[in-house]
This record gives sequence, C-alpha cells and structure tokens, in this order.
Amino acid sequence: MLVHICCSVDSHFFLEKLKKDFPNEKLIGFFYDPNIHPYSEYKLRLLDVKRSCEKLGIELIEGEYDFENWLKAVEGLEKEPEKGKRCEICFDKRLKVAARKAKELGEKRYTTTLLVSPLKSQEQLKNSAKEIDKELDTKFIFVDYRSGGGSQEQSRVTKEQKLYRQDYCGCLFGLMNQREEQNIFMDEMINPINNQILPASIEERLKIYEERIKLEEKNIEYKIIRQKFLNYRLLRAFVKEDKNVIPSYFLYYSTSKRDYIRGKIDFELSNVYYLNREEVRFIELKFFNELSGLNFKSVKEMIFSDFDVKHEIEVRKHLSFEDYDTSAIIVVDKIPTKKIEIYLKYKLYNDVRENLVTLR
Repeated sequence: MLVHICCSVDSHFFLEKLKKDFPNEKLIGFFYDPNIHPYSEYKLRLLDVKRSCEKLGIELIEGEYDFENWLKAVEGLEKEPEKGKRCEICFDKRLKVAARKAKELGEKRYTTTLLVSPLKSQEQLKNSAKEIDKELDTKFIFVDYRSGGGSQEQSRVTKEQKLYRQDYCGCLFGLMNQREEQNIFMDEMINPINNQILPASIEERLKIYEERIKLEEKNIEYKIIRQKFLNYRLLRAFVKEDKNVIPSYFLYYSTSKRDYIRGKIDFELSNVYYLNREEVRFIELKFFNELSGLNFKSVKEMIFSDFDVKHEIEVRKHLSFEDYDTSAIIVVDKIPTKKIEIYLKYKLYNDVRENLVTLR
C-alpha cells in the first residue's frame, strides 16, 4: 500500500496504526507536498519524515516539488479558508499523484496521512479519492484514526518521538490567513539577501534538526528546549550622504522611532560616531572587523556575506552602555562628513526559539 505522507506528526502515528491493522501489507511512504512553502520548510518536514520512516522501517519515496504548478492549480482561491475550495484542489492534486505513483509501483491501494490531521476534512479527502479511483482504477483506503481518543494518542506519540511540530499546514495562503487572524508577524517569508541564518527562522530550525539526527546516530542524549525571546527582522534600510546612497550595514536590533531620519555626525568617542538624531551610531568597517574578528574588505562584501548573527550581537554589546540596547548601529566604509539621510524599517517582536542541548 502506498501511503501519501504530509508530515511526521501525522505520519508516525498513522503508520504505526497501519502496521498494526495491515500486518501483511508492505507500506511504502510517499512524500509529495508541493504546497509546502517556503522550500526550507519543505526540507525541514521531509528531514523529519525520513527520520520517522527510518525508525519505523518503512521505505520512503520523495515526489517532485512542483510548487509553481501547485500555485497555478489553486490560482484565484488564495483567500479560501481552511477546509475550503483551495484544500479540495490541493487534495485532488496530491492524491492523484499518489494514486499514479501507486500504479507505477504495481499497487492499486493507497491512502494518506492527511486523514489523521484534525485540521483536514476527511469527507473532502474521501470525495477527492472517489473521483480519482474512478479515473485511475485505484483503491483509496479510508481509515479513521482520529476518533476514539486517537488525537490524544497522536499527541503522546509526537512528544515521545520528539517529532518536529510545525505550527501551520504548510500552504502559503493558509499561513497568510492564519497569521492575519492571529495578528502575528509572518517572518517565515523573510529571507535576507545574504542568506544569513536568522534567530528562530526556519533555516535555523532546519540546522538544529539536522544536528539532532547526528547526535542520535552517535547515541548522544539531547533536549530541544524552547525559550521566549525578543526577535528582530530588518525589512528595509539605507543611508544617503548628500542625497547619494552609500553602502551601509545595519547591525541586528537596530531600531528607531521613525522610519526616516536626517542629521549629521555630532561627535566621536572611541571610534564610534554619534548622529545628532535618534541615538544613531556609525562605525567604520575596519573597526567592525577588529571587534568581530572578521575580515571584510568592503561593506558591500559584508552585505552579501552569510556570516553568523552572533558576530553582530557581540559587536553591539561591545559598543553599548546597556545590555538591552536597540539603538541603530550602522557600519560604513568611511564615516559620512556631509548631510546624512537614513531610512530604517524593521520589526521587533516577541518570539519563541528552539535550542539543542546535549545531556553529557
């Protein structure tokens, strides 16, 4: 039987139940989820599904990540709610590909772990499969592992197996609608130009879960500990000197009361140059290199380098009088001597971050 898999939280419990209920059936996992966005989230979910399937001794096949075709399929349905028309189209596409994959492998029977998700409509899934089976002469296996305390048991398994617990279905439009309803900043869609791994980003989480697999291979015990913290995303920023944009780098946690600032350098103290507005500070690149231990040849090179954010935070600590300083600190090649204009758009918000801690 081919089992379409959406995520490890659903699949691990679902596959355990299938193995028990169909002991003579060879189960083949099929991860086909072009709806998941961004791609880093797709990679993270696939990584955890691979780990889960290895634990269960189940073969896993990865389908094509044809996100652009998925977008075309749901075009015009972006504002549909969860369990609406967009979900129907999404189910149709994913189940049809799964059914075709089953036939390709010489199987007629297939099912999907979406059946166990409390956020999905089992009726929608059955209706989609019914039409597909008519067309392809396949057989969809419907099982209800949600009722009778199944959801509670699934939560237990998820915690016991330390599975990655995503907080949205995976769909870009579902995420947008969900974050809008929650009034939560959608930082999942932000990726810096230098591909820097930002705190509490999907990319950081992917790195953590890759590392935890290495620890498991070495039989090293670990914990993934969540903590609340103040997160930051730079949305747009630039500096002009005498109306000309100059290369500039705004250190992490740079904030201001207003988006647009005009001023001039007021004074210098220990290689730090203070603007006469908004507590803004400038430092030259060579001083940043000295404090960080890095060796950038130009600010432009710095802008496009994916160096660790911790270097920025350490430099900020060195330049600050307080532990919780959020003044704008801007790195430039040379300190501007003429009239300065600054544009700074950012988001500062409460967030939760995961930390991987070894127990030995």
